[in-house]
Amino acid sequence: MLLVIDAGNTNVVFAVHDGEKWRGVWRITMQAQRTSDEYAVWLLALLKMQGIVADDIEGAVIGTVVPAALYHLRTLCRQWFAVEPLLASARLDWGFSIKMDNPDEVGVDRLLNGLAAHHLYGGPLTVIDFGTATTFDVVDVEGSYCGGVIAPGINLSVEALHQAAARLPRIGVGRPAVESVIGRNTVAAMRSGVFWGYVGLIEGIVERIRLEVGQTMKVLATGGLAPLFSEGTTVFDHVDSMLTLNGLRILAGRNPLPRLTIEKDFLTEG
Repeated sequence: MLLVIDAGNTNVVFAVHDGEKWRGVWRITMQAQRTSDEYAVWLLALLKMQGIVADDIEGAVIGTVVPAALYHLRTLCRQWFAVEPLLASARLDWGFSIKMDNPDEVGVDRLLNGLAAHHLYGGPLTVIDFGTATTFDVVDVEGSYCGGVIAPGINLSVEALHQAAARLPRIGVGRPAVESVIGRNTVAAMRSGVFWGYVGLIEGIVERIRLEVGQTMKVLATGGLAPLFSEGTTVFDHVDSMLTLNGLRILAGRNPLPRLTIEKDFLTEG
């Protein structure tokens, strides 16, 4: 069984794949200084509920855009599962070229989404990930990563609006209760601006990417808010909440998993 860890700016997602299917997916809020022991208490209890014990885990792979969290997650794999995790980076074998000025600066989550999207759906395509930032990533017909667009995430935008305007309340992200774009009160106007504003951003950027590439492209959406925005636009061909996790699984299958040595069990960083 493979332990898959996707550590983003907002949440850390743990999942286990048995070679044929996902056995479970669990999320916890990202706290960069959360210790390996804290992760273990929480994760081992959830694994037990699925009939999985630590000895069942034969390998692990980690993808993270939060460097400060890596030490504790790697220690979790070493001390509690006795495996050395594969760390996703631009320097691994992805099976495609990364057409960027500096491949090392690309967030691994974006590469993972591109890898899984092309593997599962073919190309060319654009992947939209609704995370802390809203990212648009372009993959050509051969699977190469061609770059993309980074926009502020919708939750960041909502929070910034509340903090910067003294009389505007904090609102939750959701589809407006009525189809009318024109709000008849402050909250309704804010909800309309947030929801339909982002729908316009999505459709506008996708269309500009298509014009620049010069061909029709599939559009995939992933991330927690992807289902919400699929209600407001027809631009998505697929919504896939497992895209990043599948990218990690595929990457682990393409690269040899590192072996844990006895010495590493006792190493500490400092």
